[in-house]
Amino acid sequence: MNSGKYVFRQMLDFVNQYEFNKCVRRYSGNYRVRDFKCWNQFVQLLFGQITSLDSLRSICTCLKAHERQLYHLGVKQSVDHTTFSRANEDFIPTR
Repeated sequence: MNSGKYVFRQMLDFVNQYEFNKCVRRYSGNYRVRDFKCWNQFVQLLFGQITSLDSLRSICTCLKAHERQLYHLGVKQSVDHTTFSRANEDFIPTR
């Protein structure tokens, strides 16, 4: 049995969540968002980057396979790949 934090959670501790939320508030990142907040999106994208997954669908599938450990990894909820895709469409800055 695991007696400490998971490695991914230890890596998330390097990101200051207070500063992250300050940036989200400054740029209205969570404006008109109900469930899939910016922090959760960031954590899931970071998980995909670290595990070198190459698509949103594979990130969602991998997180659904580890549903019991999501809380310990720092993920608040797993989402469907369509929700993830829509959130990333809004996330891309326009020129």
